[in-house]
Amino acid sequence: MIVRKNILPRTVSDILSVTFILIITPLIYWFELWLVLPDIYEYGSFLYIIHFIFGNFVMLNIVGNFTYTLLCDTSTRQILLNSSDAKTKTGWRLCSICEALAPPRSWHCNVCNTCILKRDHHCIFTACCIGHKNHRYFLMFIFYLFVGTAFSFYYNNFFIWRRINFEFPMSILKIVFPLAIFVFGFDGSTEQFYLLLYIVTVIGMLFTGVLCAYHFQLVFIGCVANEKDKKRFTYNLGWKQNFFEVFGNRWYIAWLLPYINSTLPHDGITWDTPDSWQENSSKTK
Repeated sequence: MIVRKNILPRTVSDILSVTFILIITPLIYWFELWLVLPDIYEYGSFLYIIHFIFGNFVMLNIVGNFTYTLLCDTSTRQILLNSSDAKTKTGWRLCSICEALAPPRSWHCNVCNTCILKRDHHCIFTACCIGHKNHRYFLMFIFYLFVGTAFSFYYNNFFIWRRINFEFPMSILKIVFPLAIFVFGFDGSTEQFYLLLYIVTVIGMLFTGVLCAYHFQLVFIGCVANEKDKKRFTYNLGWKQNFFEVFGNRWYIAWLLPYINSTLPHDGITWDTPDSWQENSSKTK
């Protein structure tokens, strides 16, 4: 993996979003495994150990995939582009900002200030673009965020409602509208702090659930966000091959940990279409 030279956030939205992730993730991790879990299962019991191991596994994946997404350089700067291969009919173009050739499926990002191989979008929560090299890590990052928040939401229901003094309609307002906690008063009590974390997990679960549904759907139809918006499905090779294109040759275990090496079938420059893929497949048989 080639590491990005500048990994610091460049915009206000990037700074705020990354800061939020770096603060709330370890806070939720501490809350769930050191407060909620011992309250539900007896310390040292079989179920306690199982859930503790699972919680750490999810946290390891969140941190690992976030780090790999952030560090991985997926720009065109990392490769040497051969001008003899640059044909406009295959999608090559000249980027006027980079003043360099841009291969098919690459687009310029004004925030990262470079062209990105198979650019999907700029993620404010990782302060970098999602492209060919880090697509897998981003998908697993949001997937394990969803798993972690859904896991937390389930057990927080047992933990929170035994401690919250429910007052209608104020408690409803604070749950439906999180900012109501501050509008109607945050007294600094542990119960209100727990409620705030509970609300964060609910919002996080819904938000990451929508992100997972959207981005995994893009993978299965073989395109990135920009291509879907323009209704370009040139590289749709069928959902199985599309999945392989993102997760690599060891796709069956690549989802378990970001540290597992899984070689991608393309270099980020040359791409198969359904016709060329069928032709290459028939030649190898």
